[in-house]
Amino acid sequence: MKFLRYLLLPVVPVYYLVTWLRNILYDFGIKKSTSYTFPVICVGNLSVGGTGKSPMIEYLIRLLKSEYHLATLSRGYKRQTEGFVIADENASASSIGDEPFQFYQKFDNIIVSVDSDRVHGISQLTDVPNPPEIILLDDAFQHRKVKAGFNILLTAFDDLYTEDILLPTGNLREPRQGAKRADIIVVTKCPENLSEERKQQITNDINPLAHQEVFFGRIAYAKSVRNNGNQLDLETLENRPFTLVTGIANPKPLVDHLKSLGLQFEHLKFKDHHDFNETDIAILKQKPLLVTTEKDMVRLQPHFNESGSLYYLPIEIRMDRQAQFDTLISNFIK
Repeated sequence: MKFLRYLLLPVVPVYYLVTWLRNILYDFGIKKSTSYTFPVICVGNLSVGGTGKSPMIEYLIRLLKSEYHLATLSRGYKRQTEGFVIADENASASSIGDEPFQFYQKFDNIIVSVDSDRVHGISQLTDVPNPPEIILLDDAFQHRKVKAGFNILLTAFDDLYTEDILLPTGNLREPRQGAKRADIIVVTKCPENLSEERKQQITNDINPLAHQEVFFGRIAYAKSVRNNGNQLDLETLENRPFTLVTGIANPKPLVDHLKSLGLQFEHLKFKDHHDFNETDIAILKQKPLLVTTEKDMVRLQPHFNESGSLYYLPIEIRMDRQAQFDTLISNFIK
């Protein structure tokens, strides 16, 4: 696969020209962007793959939900519905997508919605009874038809956009200069002991504009795996081999974390947003103990019903200079 991507290197300049020209048309107002008089916060990235957008959306929800009526608006990747959909008691991962369904299951009193056309989705949200005061856009940095009031750009520590090139050889969706549209740049999935010297080096490589702030975040893993209100402390798994099931873009941080605890496990790795078929489920049901991610759990759980063999490991994002980060968000809203 890597060899094929290198063979496609001559296509990179063409992709660069197309995406650069598209951004220029929006920057100069030739193509229309819609602005809003209420707070719209966009969370996105420049690259394909996992940079931690869902944990960042959840961080913002926790930060704001006690003071404001919130809505999340996602594309709803791989859902089996079309158009604008608001999650309700009939929602599922197949109807709204796995990550939006995860938001819906975890948080009360927020609106979880999906629409591939974000302008249309925002318009629909403003027309519902008790419309949201703030809209959080999930993975919409390249959706230039919407001009969000505040842009949070994520880049993973082990896959920085400053060290990458465009598709199809690299993983960038658009040229690096697209980062200039960000208000905040967050380096995600950092090791817990990241030195200030390394942070400064990365910040220098990013070379933020005067109005931009660079923050560093890490994944905080829970100390127990959970299932239908039950939980198992990770310590109890030291002498109990299990199977780790992942269908996410980059499972390496999770694998490294579990290995650092001295746990022994088999790892079944599937592609991001994998649709588990009957054959997959039959194989998994033969395993005595399964541990998976929160995102994969919403797709796997319907196949296991009340089975006690499937657990997930919750995560949250932890920010350095958290007070300053929170203040920037609050100041924008106010």
